[in-house]
Amino acid sequence: MIYDFVIVGGGIIGMSVAMQLMDAYPGMKVALLEKEATAGQHQTGHNSGVIHAGVYYTPGSLKAKFCFEGNKATKAFCDENGIKYDICGKLLVATTPLEMERMKALWERTEANGLERTWLDSKELQEREPNITGFGGIFFPSSGIVSYVEVTQAMARRFQEKGGSIFYSTEVVGLVEHSQGMIIQTTKGQYESRYLVTCSGLMSDKLVKMLGITPDFVICPFRGEYYRLRSQHNQIVKHLIYPIPDPSVPFLGVHLTRMIDGSVTVGPNAVLAFKREGYTKTDISIDDIAEMITHSGIRKVIYKNLKTGLVEMKNSFCKGGYLKLVQKYCPKLTKEDLSPYPAGVRAQAVSNSGDLIEDFLFVNTSRSVHVCNAPSPAATSAIPIGAHILEKVKEMLES
Repeated sequence: MIYDFVIVGGGIIGMSVAMQLMDAYPGMKVALLEKEATAGQHQTGHNSGVIHAGVYYTPGSLKAKFCFEGNKATKAFCDENGIKYDICGKLLVATTPLEMERMKALWERTEANGLERTWLDSKELQEREPNITGFGGIFFPSSGIVSYVEVTQAMARRFQEKGGSIFYSTEVVGLVEHSQGMIIQTTKGQYESRYLVTCSGLMSDKLVKMLGITPDFVICPFRGEYYRLRSQHNQIVKHLIYPIPDPSVPFLGVHLTRMIDGSVTVGPNAVLAFKREGYTKTDISIDDIAEMITHSGIRKVIYKNLKTGLVEMKNSFCKGGYLKLVQKYCPKLTKEDLSPYPAGVRAQAVSNSGDLIEDFLFVNTSRSVHVCNAPSPAATSAIPIGAHILEKVKEMLES
């Protein structure tokens, strides 16, 4: 069979694209290829499940636009499909005078992004969250929590109900683009399609390279390690508790996250992973390490963030150092309260010049669209990202 579209990647973005393609073009033959046995096994299934409001993102960026739209779209999709979610709100907490100054800048940024929020002084913060201490905070009522695996599974069902086909345990190993379409070589044989969309996360640059394109970026994996609090602390906070981010550090910092299953997690940190899908400290790929140390952009990122990286690495092995980060705003927690919890791996695009690419990044050809960088809040933003890709698809069909 020759398909009209083949989509590579069964995470939430790939499923969002697949679902919306079938909604927009119900007569087309569409297939989705996923190398794992089920959907949402990588970044989709290894995150904190937060429905983000769009607090940190530069006004006018795709991140800010997609997150604002995605917050509403995710809730609406859950309502339509009977998926449980909880709009518990997010609380940013300042624990030093310097963080109070940074919080003022965030207040102005969130106004530009059109977010509803409330400024809290230290007394109001204590009244709202008795177990949290700080000089003040900002409360964002629209943030919530959900299982993004459940959302992805619901998207998959809708895609299949409309006539779409999903092929699991099918890994793409080669791509050829010609004037009439695409040839997709997989571990389960060959597929042909008029058009291709790839949403392959940690492998996104590799699929671009399969087409003979030399991208000006590389995917660098960062592992985010979590702990889960003992069940006696499931009610320790009412909201999602986040620190005020340090603008000189590329990641947000350790936070307390209420999970949709009722538990509370602490994390993540951010350590360089030694394998693209390196979810544990012992996951190592010589090929992936070689690629990282020979890429000038990644070497520059490591050099620019060496001190921060070493601290993160130390805290990865030292629970006490990790604990201090959360004790800044929740001093009652102890080492004994932190239990192991599965880590996630973030697919971070790094430019050849040594910059962390912060916004969404797409690479297009005449017959294909490739999602090459989909940083947080990608899960929240999956539905508007899918709509954005559909606009690219429409352009291809009309050209």
